[in-house]
Amino acid sequence: MFSFSMSKQQKMVKSEVANLVKKLVTDNALEMDEKKEIPADAIQKAWELGASISKVPEEFGGFGMQDSPIESTIVLEELAYGDMAFTIAVMQPSLFISPILELGTDEQKKKYLPLYCKEQFTPCSCAVNEPHFGFDAANMKTIAEKKNNAYVLNGTKCVVPLASKSKHMLVAANLDGAPNLFIVSADNPGLKVGERERNIGLYALETNKVTLENCEVSADDRVGGAEGCNFSRFLQKSRIAMSAIGTGVSRASYDYAREYAKERVQFGEPIAHRQAVAFMIAEMAYEVDAMRLLTWQAASKIENGKDAKREAYLAKIYTGDKTMHVTDYGVQVMGGHGYIRDYPVERYYRNGRGISTLEGVASI
Repeated sequence: MFSFSMSKQQKMVKSEVANLVKKLVTDNALEMDEKKEIPADAIQKAWELGASISKVPEEFGGFGMQDSPIESTIVLEELAYGDMAFTIAVMQPSLFISPILELGTDEQKKKYLPLYCKEQFTPCSCAVNEPHFGFDAANMKTIAEKKNNAYVLNGTKCVVPLASKSKHMLVAANLDGAPNLFIVSADNPGLKVGERERNIGLYALETNKVTLENCEVSADDRVGGAEGCNFSRFLQKSRIAMSAIGTGVSRASYDYAREYAKERVQFGEPIAHRQAVAFMIAEMAYEVDAMRLLTWQAASKIENGKDAKREAYLAKIYTGDKTMHVTDYGVQVMGGHGYIRDYPVERYYRNGRGISTLEGVASI
């Protein structure tokens, strides 16, 4: 049953991730953004928390713990509170591991999970987004066609995280009008990874354009085998993850703006005493709580084995919209300082734009 309070285990996880973020990310996020790079040792330390492989059975290299989507949203929110780019980079393997674990065949689990359930962070990726107006993850232009004992993929993907560093990636493509997932190796001659993209935000995270030209994939590498997989389930979990990340980014903007408003004195009093500023701070607070509740509600349905298509969609739509609203207020509260890169609110604003735009860059 859905609860508004966290369990002892969830509180412990939240505290552990928050402490890691404070040590690794909070004071370094600006430098990572400016240098457009996340230090490998920071990713490794975050990886060692084991969030991506905790639910993977021990026989495949995981910890064999019970899957808890709600706990995953707590982890994602806390990581994103530090930095969204860092969060996507650290949790990227979940986008490959989770679908194969839940939707893949036994052979796919045995073959691929041990490759990425290691002590050392090993990049892998997932290609869902496409570079055209009106992109719909349920109706992609990337096409897969059956050819003998293989599938041939053609199409273009964009904003694929860590694509240039990944040995394998999941590629989403339409097969006979239905979305499917395919496992594609980086050395496939039909797969071409482009140069690093120049995005409006997420400067610290490398993303790439990926082109598939007559990319032939073995029938054994269609996720779920001959019957395919429940792509809707994959999309639901990805949308919930993005909602959790949006909540974290928004909360960070709210907290920073609130403290600034308390400390910034003009005309003899803190600007937090001004009604216009106080109203913005209050609105930021309740919108962050609303985002979290929608995210937890959707995650709760997944955790209880139910379909969360509606809840996941609403959570992402609402969070995508309100993240822009909250982070814009964060910039406004700080006045001219909000437009200066030395302060984090402008980064929250730029990064937050991706919540509504991107699909399939994170998963619970």
